[in-house]
Amino acid sequence: MAELARKLDRIDIAPRFTAHEAIRLNNMFRGIGTDELLRTVLGEHMLGDIALISSFGAESAALLHLVASVDPAIPVLFLDTGKHFPETLAYRDTLAKRLGLTDLRSLTPDPETLAKRDETGLRWSYDPDGCCEIRKVAPLARVMGGFDASITGRKAFQASTRNALPRFEVDAADPIGRMKFNPLADWTRDDISAYFDAHDLPRHPLEAQGYLSIGCAPCTSIVKPGEDPRSGRWRGWDKTECGIHTPVDDNDPNLPAF
Repeated sequence: MAELARKLDRIDIAPRFTAHEAIRLNNMFRGIGTDELLRTVLGEHMLGDIALISSFGAESAALLHLVASVDPAIPVLFLDTGKHFPETLAYRDTLAKRLGLTDLRSLTPDPETLAKRDETGLRWSYDPDGCCEIRKVAPLARVMGGFDASITGRKAFQASTRNALPRFEVDAADPIGRMKFNPLADWTRDDISAYFDAHDLPRHPLEAQGYLSIGCAPCTSIVKPGEDPRSGRWRGWDKTECGIHTPVDDNDPNLPAF
């Protein structure tokens, strides 16, 4: 009797998404309103297994409300760095209850890594990139292994490094090419404010004090008149992102219009 051929285990190393697919999606949904966009993409599972990454910052309630209106069971990932303002943690809990979020996951840094690389808890003061790597990038990477795509709350108006932000983009730093879905990419600050008012959403307690982009307490400062909303993050450092997102190149010829 002939031996049966041995079945080989194969590892799929193909990217989850390609730049061509991101362009196709941007073109497909050009001119489509955000609510319809979300209902179609999430309702038809167009991006596979997906999670919303939220900082529960000054503008976060708008996207959380939009997504929860479609599916409150979408996983919401919050990076609990151990350095947040107490007001942010309280706001997270308030919004989760108010919006009926049923799968809120708080991701924390690895204790052994903290003990080895940030024993004093002061790494933010001399190496903010390293601090973000330990407290944000690594914890998120561990969890994102189970997802094909993420939803972000980034918007083009927030900073010059985001002014070419598309609705769909393949994560250039991700070796397996997950998709980043930015449904509010073309929203303005007035759009956000109007949405808060229309749906009676609670504001972050620190916003009234001038904190317009709120991250970890040691690296967040009040935004001065005329500055972009993210100018209060890592003030004094040549740093604009925590490492989860990378600046968008507005000279990239492959980026479609909104």
